[in-house]
Amino acid sequence: MRCGPWAALAVGLLHFCLAQANFAPHFFDNGAGSTNGNMALFSLPEDTPVGSHVYTLNGTDPEGDPISYHISFDPNTRSVFSVDPNFGNITLVEELDREREDEIEAIISISDGLNLVAEKVVILVTDANDEAPRFIQEPYIVLVPEVSEGSLGRDGVPTGFLCRKLPLAPGHSPTAWGLLTPDGGGRLRGADVVFSVTTTVTINVEDVQDMAPVFVGTPYYGYVYEDTIPGSEVLKVVAIDGDRGKPNHILYRLMNGSDGAFEINETSGGISVLQSPAQLGREVYELHIQVTEISSAGSPVAQAMIPVTIRIVDLNNHPPTFYGESGPQNRFELSMYEHPPQGEILRGLKITVNDSDQGANAKFNLRLVGPGGVFRVVPQTVLNEAQVTIIVENSAAIDFEKSKVLAFKLLAIEVNTPEKFSSTADIVIQLLDTNDNVPKFTSHYYIARIPENTLGGSNVVAVTAVDPDTGPWGKVKYSIYGTGSDLFLIHPSTGLIYTQPWASLDAEGTSRYNFYVKAEDMEGRYSLAEVFVTLLDVNDHYPQFGQSIQEKTMVLGTPVKIEATDQDAEEPNNLVDYSITHAEPANVFDIDAHTGEIRLKNSIHSLDALQNITPNGDYTWSLQVQAKDRGSPSFSTTAVLKIDITDTETLSRGSMAAFLIQTKDNPMKAVGVLAGVMAIVVAITVLISTATFWRNKKSNKVQPVRRVLRRRPSPAPRTVRIEWLKFRRAKTATKFMLKEDPPNENCNNSSAGITMPPRAPAPPPPPRMAPRMATQWKVPTVSGSLTPQQPQQSSKPKTLGSPIQSSLVSELRQKFEKKSVDNKAYF
Repeated sequence: MRCGPWAALAVGLLHFCLAQANFAPHFFDNGAGSTNGNMALFSLPEDTPVGSHVYTLNGTDPEGDPISYHISFDPNTRSVFSVDPNFGNITLVEELDREREDEIEAIISISDGLNLVAEKVVILVTDANDEAPRFIQEPYIVLVPEVSEGSLGRDGVPTGFLCRKLPLAPGHSPTAWGLLTPDGGGRLRGADVVFSVTTTVTINVEDVQDMAPVFVGTPYYGYVYEDTIPGSEVLKVVAIDGDRGKPNHILYRLMNGSDGAFEINETSGGISVLQSPAQLGREVYELHIQVTEISSAGSPVAQAMIPVTIRIVDLNNHPPTFYGESGPQNRFELSMYEHPPQGEILRGLKITVNDSDQGANAKFNLRLVGPGGVFRVVPQTVLNEAQVTIIVENSAAIDFEKSKVLAFKLLAIEVNTPEKFSSTADIVIQLLDTNDNVPKFTSHYYIARIPENTLGGSNVVAVTAVDPDTGPWGKVKYSIYGTGSDLFLIHPSTGLIYTQPWASLDAEGTSRYNFYVKAEDMEGRYSLAEVFVTLLDVNDHYPQFGQSIQEKTMVLGTPVKIEATDQDAEEPNNLVDYSITHAEPANVFDIDAHTGEIRLKNSIHSLDALQNITPNGDYTWSLQVQAKDRGSPSFSTTAVLKIDITDTETLSRGSMAAFLIQTKDNPMKAVGVLAGVMAIVVAITVLISTATFWRNKKSNKVQPVRRVLRRRPSPAPRTVRIEWLKFRRAKTATKFMLKEDPPNENCNNSSAGITMPPRAPAPPPPPRMAPRMATQWKVPTVSGSLTPQQPQQSSKPKTLGSPIQSSLVSELRQKFEKKSVDNKAYF
């Protein structure tokens, strides 16, 4: 059918009005510090990794139309960010450098398809500690006099930095110092970082003449023997300048004590005798020698003095001498096993010592020079000649692993002679190895961390044990044992621990294993170490909801909670985030991403507002909730949540409805309440039964004089008693009545997707009764509604119309009837 021009004009006007009524979308302004909104006052560290999600644009459209997001930059600048047009997620695509660009200008926009809103934003780039300090004006060379004091600073070396001294070269050669300069430190990619730089400072130490001459080889003793020729040098005095850098010339001078019998060479320091020994009038001469430093200018600078003792003695010209089996010998060698018994004699050494002088000149001492306390020599004092014996004193110190060769010097030195003639012989002992060491692990504990998805036959950790013994005694064999070792093997030679080929590790089942490794040598000597293996959790479990379809009832202002569990062993793999992926209708609920609590948006305050949102007005919503773990890769699962919504006013009008709503999400709570009511009823019934039993027993007691037989009571009194019992039963049952309002026509209890409350448990079958007393009682299922309670106009008790009330009263009535049947003979 064709439309007239007026109809076309009306349609055009309608479209124009509708277009004029479409409002533009807008961004949310969440202020500084927020990571979603319109990027107001947003800042970003310069060390943010490329590819990071840094912000989320967030806005809304008044009509609820789909919106899209965009970001653009000046053509002359870099495109630093990209945006997901559907979700508004902004990603960093270019590296940031605050030193080059400290702020970034961008234009963000939001569109609903008809309207486009754009805003200019400035993103501040904050500083990160990504630059190291630098030295300038290198190299640094300083000349310092040796007597200078104070710190370095103004001679080319930066002041206030930490210096670390390097090893000194001998003498006064240039000294190198390492100069370390750290910055103040800061954050870089989430960690505290301190950058530092080093440089070398060369300090030349200049010698200064400030030391007196020093004598070398003191004290000085000289001897004049009976065969000494006049003019012979008796001894030599040596002195040097204490200043080693530029030493001065030294001159020697004999000050006194010589009585003309001795003279000294002024340049060499040699002391010579001027007379024959027979002409010398004293046995001992005490000479005083003075040394003087002469500067380059020829003037005396410093002096020092030292005494010299010269003795006139008879001829003692034979020092002690060592002999072997073939004559004089100054080196003796021996091979022996390590750790010989204490007190053992080294019988392989054949040593004799002799001094050919006579009397006191032939007396000398023997001692061993070398590691102390290992051996001792016998005898220690010798006159003329003796056989030398060396005895083991410390067996533990004779260790092949510590030293394969023990070297000593056997010293013989005269005792009472001024010459103190001496001689030495080298004692060299070659040690032979024995198996005296236990293999030792390099650590008492070995700790390994491996992923739980490690394949069978994979390496775990290598243990190492060392046996210092040589040859076959030093070979180590590894083994493994312990309750936690079933899934592991060890290579007997290398000590490499690896998983069994069939091993399947699971951190959720067992996350830690510990067992022992054994290192053993060929003779069974061994040591142990403990191994701890920790399985690192791998994200291999999906979050799981209790049910894939759940139903919950929400009271206005109170959230409902949905929960999923992740069976992974550790964080973040077992941490779950929640989100609403689909809702019909949408824009009604918010969900806490961490707790799973779902609540109405802040703009919804009443059931009327909800009724206006939903097409059917039934206060029922279906949500698809996603649970996503934080592992890598991340896993997620979804569940459908159906929510019925009511308000507190509705709950306050009916206690039964409130109870059903409170227990709808927790059926066990309802079962517990019903079980408590049943227990009270049973207790009352037992008390009544017990009282009735004892009363009847007392009335039927046989008296001592006569026996009274009671007839069964007539039907009329029984009818009266039954009516009284019914009255008592009804009165008692009213204590357990749960009041419930009749259904309200405004409450939709039959909406699609809403599960009815759980049914009450069926009561036990009634006891068998006489045919004339049998009564059929129907036990209805538990049901309820969220209908507001209407105010009551009278105080008259309600009838037993509620299903729950009927169920409870039914059970009470059955118990009382059973009791009345058991006792009917007494009425």
